[in-house]
Amino acid sequence: MTAPTSDIILERMMALHPKIIDLTLDRVWRLLDALGNPQNNLPPVIHIAGTNGKGSTQAMVRAGLEAAGKSVHAYTSPHLARFHERIRLAGTLISEADLTAALDECYAANDGGNITYFEITTCAALLAMSRTPADFTLLEVGLGGRLDATNVIEKPALTILTPISIDHEQYLGDTLAKIATEKAGILKRGVPCVVGPQPDEAMQVIEATAKRLGAPLIAQGQQWHVHEERGRLIFQDEAGLRDLPLPNLPGAHQIDNAGAALAALRHLQMGDAAYEGAVTSAHWPARMQRLQNGPIVDTAPQAEIWLDGGHNAAAGQALGRYLAGLPARPTHLVCGMLNTKDVTGFLAPLARQADSLTAISIPGETNTLPAEATAEAARAVGLATSTAASALQAVAEIAAQDPKARILICGSLYLAGVILRSNG
Repeated sequence: MTAPTSDIILERMMALHPKIIDLTLDRVWRLLDALGNPQNNLPPVIHIAGTNGKGSTQAMVRAGLEAAGKSVHAYTSPHLARFHERIRLAGTLISEADLTAALDECYAANDGGNITYFEITTCAALLAMSRTPADFTLLEVGLGGRLDATNVIEKPALTILTPISIDHEQYLGDTLAKIATEKAGILKRGVPCVVGPQPDEAMQVIEATAKRLGAPLIAQGQQWHVHEERGRLIFQDEAGLRDLPLPNLPGAHQIDNAGAALAALRHLQMGDAAYEGAVTSAHWPARMQRLQNGPIVDTAPQAEIWLDGGHNAAAGQALGRYLAGLPARPTHLVCGMLNTKDVTGFLAPLARQADSLTAISIPGETNTLPAEATAEAARAVGLATSTAASALQAVAEIAAQDPKARILICGSLYLAGVILRSNG
């Protein structure tokens, strides 16, 4: 089968800069200017940053806006199975023709200049979105915020900060305060910011940044509150109380993400249909996704197989809490991670909930942590470990010993993408 034209252009774009990540906005501003500054022609923008929950919160905001009858652009990263997943135009994944046209135009306008893959593809997304009518644009930060390629909107309608924790220290800094400073870089003068639950150290940075910019904060625990009560989600802010179904995205952490989405929708005065839609209609793959079909499921037909792309300590804690709340069942992990991540921090909360871990390397990923290194980290936190050549082999070997097991494939969004592509 011939590769789609967009894949060929994307491969060319990988060679335009020697580094995958090089945080600065100079190259982005140069290219956007050559393109006629499409970022200035977008529908009202909601800009989302944070360490965990960005994608889930964006998915809930989008579901809410669409339930209210609004058309919505959305930009997210990384993709799981296909690059097209990163860009939604008025609610629909970008077509191959539209993607190819935007990429081609950006490649030509860049004229061989140094620019990272994420920067030039973000410019392509902004270009495509500027040419399609919609009511709102949702932009998810790729890394950090202050110097992220998405941080080119002079006056967004709203910003959102989801929970901030330690991650990407090599790029954002080695303390929570430094990381929060980078994330809070999306705040704009006079633009309200919805803030999810934060550690005190991060919240101090956010409040100082907001005060300097005159950006009103709509913060959890202050302007709004959310909790679960008797199997329902209770949201309350200065406008009153809403009693809603629990989020359809699984996990206790989704209560907080739903709260941030609801606070955003309330600020935008979207109404009851939007609030209901946000918690009942959001879809976000590889976040405690139950696999229902495909080769991996066929290998272990009696097993319960889950997939999650979380990859830092906070994600490990959230996964541990979710597993603890499930009905008792032998639980085994299949884990592959990048060598840039805190493997011990991710695995330690899971060790209390799992009977074993089978380590794998992420196929086709240069920065994969070797399977044996993941296994060594798992042993250090008390897990019985083994290694396998692939997720399929790992699942087959677990099922041979424990046919009715619960199996969680986890550790990386890149691994999740491999699983979704091969198990579709």
